[in-house]
Amino acid sequence: MAMTNDDAKETDEFQKGVRHLLENGVRKLPSKYVLPLSDRPIVDKEQLTVAKSSLKLPIIDFAELQGPNRSQVLNSLSSACEEYGFFQVVNHGIPIEVIRNMIDVSARFFNLPYEERSKYMSSEMAAPVRYGTSLNQNKDAVFCWRDFLKLVCHPLSDVVSRWPSSPMDLRESVATYAKETKYLFLRIMEAILESLGLWGANKDDRTPENDEILKQLDGGSQLMVVNCFPPCPEPDLTLGMPPHSDYGFLTLLLQDDVEGLQIQYKGEWITVEPMQNSFVVNVGDHLEIFSNGRYKSVLHRVFVNPAKLRLSVALLHSLPFDYMVRPSPKLIDDANPRRYKDTDFATFLHYISTCEPKKKNFLESRKFT
Repeated sequence: MAMTNDDAKETDEFQKGVRHLLENGVRKLPSKYVLPLSDRPIVDKEQLTVAKSSLKLPIIDFAELQGPNRSQVLNSLSSACEEYGFFQVVNHGIPIEVIRNMIDVSARFFNLPYEERSKYMSSEMAAPVRYGTSLNQNKDAVFCWRDFLKLVCHPLSDVVSRWPSSPMDLRESVATYAKETKYLFLRIMEAILESLGLWGANKDDRTPENDEILKQLDGGSQLMVVNCFPPCPEPDLTLGMPPHSDYGFLTLLLQDDVEGLQIQYKGEWITVEPMQNSFVVNVGDHLEIFSNGRYKSVLHRVFVNPAKLRLSVALLHSLPFDYMVRPSPKLIDDANPRRYKDTDFATFLHYISTCEPKKKNFLESRKFT
């Protein structure tokens, strides 16, 4: 059936994002956002909110990781990556004002007039700056209730001048936050390599191969995704983000105090309770490949709130875009044969630009059958 002018106009409105719809008086969920029954969140009809079991993720105390209890913390880290694929980091050393500034400037960006936000709209998946909506607005059959700002953060000196110039303090706040989180990411990766038996806190325990991977990660990709999930008129019919896994090595997520993140644990959707001044860290597809399946990237999704706006800032870290990710040779033996093909970011971009990204389909496509 051919698309009418009205259909085309309506589709164009959805491409402008959820904030734009609400600013133009939408009070009922448009059909473009209504999920099939089987994909909808389960809702508590009394409260009109998403029914949820809550979970306190394993807590990794970053300060303890630097002290005499390192080996106990490494054991906790290893079991968190194997069992949950997620953990929470506290005492991370990033100043509270850096974190507050990041959340504050994000809120002010999404409060800018549509004309200002839309300057950064692009359908180019690899654009260094991209304002958009849903998950993949070029491909999604059903849209999700989310607007986002994506910023490539490495190398900082090349990209800062391309970031939005409004709000005036955005570039400075984001650059400071990106530097601080990059340092934290590298220290957590050292601990993860050590927990896999691939790296040692003592120089004598290190191999050139794994010093090399840390060097590559230091010069690797860092992508920031600032997510805005506005209040939703019918939260039981849609999601802020559908079930998916992240592509990189680790994602460091900063959330405000509004619940929304759920992870799949033992077949159930479990809500991750927000915890002040902490980061939620999750294993990405690349770390699952690198660990030859020992550490698992886990499906997660976001539900939306009928009354409150939710903001989150995700930083996805991996190797440089043109590098191949492959299982570490030290984690392959007769008992643990190689489970994954070599992959790089270009393969991932090609995959998501040719089909609707769903669940862990990309990772499944990289497994040896």
